[in-house]
Amino acid sequence: MVGMERVRRELRGSVIALAMVAVTTVVVYGLTQSLEVRRGSVIYLLPVLLAGWHLGLIPALVAAVAGVLWSGYFFFSPYYSFYLSRPNEILNLLLFMVVAGVTSHLANSMKQQTELAKKREKEMGNLYAFSRRLAAASSAADIYRAIEEHLASLVQRKVVLFGAAADGEAKPEQAALSQRLHGAIAELQAGRTLATTVDDGAGDIWLVRRVSQKNADFGVIAIDLGSVPPDAIEEVRKRVDDVLSDAAATLERLDVARALNDAKMRSETELLREALIGSVSHELRTPLASILGAATVLSQSPAIAQNQRLNSLASVVRDESERLNNDIQNLLDATRISREQVRPRQEWIEPQDIVNAALERRRRRLSAHHVSLDVDSNLPFIYVDPVLVEQAFGQIVDNAAKYSPPGSPITVAAKRNGRDIVLSVRDRGVGLTAQENAQIGERFFRGARHAAATSGSGLGLWIAKAFVSANGGKLEAASAGAGQGTTVSIHLPFATPANEPEVGPDE
Repeated sequence: MVGMERVRRELRGSVIALAMVAVTTVVVYGLTQSLEVRRGSVIYLLPVLLAGWHLGLIPALVAAVAGVLWSGYFFFSPYYSFYLSRPNEILNLLLFMVVAGVTSHLANSMKQQTELAKKREKEMGNLYAFSRRLAAASSAADIYRAIEEHLASLVQRKVVLFGAAADGEAKPEQAALSQRLHGAIAELQAGRTLATTVDDGAGDIWLVRRVSQKNADFGVIAIDLGSVPPDAIEEVRKRVDDVLSDAAATLERLDVARALNDAKMRSETELLREALIGSVSHELRTPLASILGAATVLSQSPAIAQNQRLNSLASVVRDESERLNNDIQNLLDATRISREQVRPRQEWIEPQDIVNAALERRRRRLSAHHVSLDVDSNLPFIYVDPVLVEQAFGQIVDNAAKYSPPGSPITVAAKRNGRDIVLSVRDRGVGLTAQENAQIGERFFRGARHAAATSGSGLGLWIAKAFVSANGGKLEAASAGAGQGTTVSIHLPFATPANEPEVGPDE
């Protein structure tokens, strides 16, 4: 069935490709007659590109061959013959086929990597939600319920969990299982094996596994996999193992220290959640870098740049990849801060260099605004970690661009104020209420006025505040009220030790 469906899809795509070549032939004929265009055959690249991008390799090759044959038939002597007598016609055929192969390969690669990135992002979100449920659990029953519901959502199949005997009575779905399954579950509960797969006699395969590899008392879980090939079973087993390893760790903490209060359990589970976020975020960077590279190459390709629709699609992929990359970087920075691993590497640097670096990295994001600079001359050097401070200042610039309307002005300033250097960003955007101003810089805080209209995680200014504090500075926000714009400032000391660098008049 899959093979026949693929053949039908290729045939349908080939017919569409031939139709595009036919339309192109009419267009080229009109151009040659009315405008006396001599090299109209190059226009046949357009259906080849479109077929390669949207329909696949086979339709693109069909468009390439048909384009060369039809151009030779109608526009080159001997007319009305498919005989390719000129070397340039053979060269055109080879060129068109190469373009077809490259375009279809790039399109297929981008689609696969986009799907992989979305899949991993979804898995990261699921693991994050599961960790939150574990953090809120105050009993083994809460943990078992979280495991059962999370795995059912993960595999989209029936999940039955047999917890410890003390945790509750048998459920109706447990009694409905086949005798083969009950026999396998009994073996796992007795500690004679760790995991197995069982055919229930009705054609469905079940994955049966202990919740904890170390402790059989934590129960057994049975997952209905349906009719699946062996490689799919291994993939599900790995995902289940990842979930249950976290759940088993939580159960072990409950058993070993039931007297611990809920606050300590939430603290320990929070560390687990941060580790999961950090690990999954690192795994997302590799495919995301490939997507960004492919999208950039495509958007800069002359053939794509000349096609408004294709260029728009490539720009969307690039912009969304950059946005996802920034979100992942925020997660990694949040993990570093939570683990208290922010250790500034301080050096002497000019404040203007930090401002310029932050603005240069965000040039495309700021293109919709009028950005003005107000930098004092002869500002003293400051002794900070330039990477951390630039990231903190960049977060402020990002917020200004995000929460102010397109076309509005943004003022970036660097001033000396007493013994401080003040780097500030002023926008004419949504402003802050008194309550929002009091909470700004808190972790995951987002104003209720913007949560539905603007995407975000509430981590940006929290990360900026942590990075500035690590360098001995402070972050402040000021606003005249809602709709009156916002000014966010970084105050950094510039106390002059004996080893402050000498700056000559030419510097």
